[in-house]
Formats: sequence, C-alpha cells, structure tokens
Amino acid sequence: MQLYYAPGTISIAVAIALEEAGITYEAVNVDFASAEQTKPAYGQINPKGRVPALAVEGGILTETGALLDYIADLAPDAGLRPEDPVLKARMREVMYYLASTMHVNHAHKMRGSRWASQQSSFEDMTAKVPETMAASAAYISENGLKGPFVLGDEISIADCYLFVVCSWLEGDGVSVADYPKIRDFMATMDQRPSVRAVRAKGML
Repeated sequence: MQLYYAPGTISIAVAIALEEAGITYEAVNVDFASAEQTKPAYGQINPKGRVPALAVEGGILTETGALLDYIADLAPDAGLRPEDPVLKARMREVMYYLASTMHVNHAHKMRGSRWASQQSSFEDMTAKVPETMAASAAYISENGLKGPFVLGDEISIADCYLFVVCSWLEGDGVSVADYPKIRDFMATMDQRPSVRAVRAKGML
C-alpha cells in the first residue's frame, strides 16, 4: 500500500488513520514545491492533481473521507468507526463539514485561482480567511467535539481529519487558545503514538 502525500496537507489525516489502524504503508512524498502534482506522471496516479491518493491492490483510491472509511473497513478491530448508526452519521457529519466548508475556507488563502481570475479577488479571499476559519473553529468547538474527541471518549476517523484541519488554524490567523476545546483536543491528539509516528516521519 502506497500513500501519496504532501507534508502538512489533508493527506496526513490518512497517514494518522493508517498508524491508528496498525496498517503498514509506504509514504510517497509528492513535491508541491516543484508542482509535481501537476506533472503527467502524477496525473496517471490522480488526475485531480491532489493528495491524498492511496495505491491498493484494487487500484488507486482518492478523497480523504473515502480513504478514511476504507481504512476503518480494513481494520475493524481498531475501533475507528462506531457501529451505532446515529454515532456513525454524527462522525460523518463532522467529516463532511470539514471537507465541504472548513477545508474550503482554508483553501481560499492560497488557492483562489480555483474560484476566480482577478488578483483583487485572490486578495479579498485571502483577507477573509481568518474570519471564516474562526467561524468554523467556533462551530467545531460548540457542535463538533462531544468530549475529548468528536464522538466523546472514543477516537474515530473523524478525529484524524479534524486534527489536520485544526493544525492550519494558527497559520490562518486564528488563535487555538481562543477555543479551549480545540486546544485540548489538539494536545490530546499530539500525545497519540499515531501522530508522533507521523511527525517522526516528517509528514506533519
């Protein structure tokens, strides 16, 4: 199994989940500095030109949420996804919010060309990021974290996702100290062997 990633990107959520699940994988760094993700070679792996991509026996899988669910399927004993349908839906509720809203808020800082063509538009989107990311942090703090983790006392794949997204907050002009629940969540995650392993590999 090969995980195509770039340091500090959302692809690291998949690495953390793989570590949590105890699944062996090869980490393949896609060099964003040289725009490797836009080159034909990587285009054969992921035509979207993004990370993560996960090479498995059945082919190439993409999209963070899908990969996290796949990992939970591979390692049911790791307990990364609840059995209760309501809890499972709540877990995915947070994951889909991260994918559709908070990650998009963050991307407006440096990826404005996805939505606009004028430099003034890029600057306006960048200026808005601290506000929209703060709003997302407030939402997660008030509604996303039901305890130490998204679902309360037990970790799930949603926490792998949330940890990486929240690692962007300070760089986006949002003080984590203003959100004690998120601050405590980040500290708890930082102590997990999975996150320590990913940091030791220079991925985060």
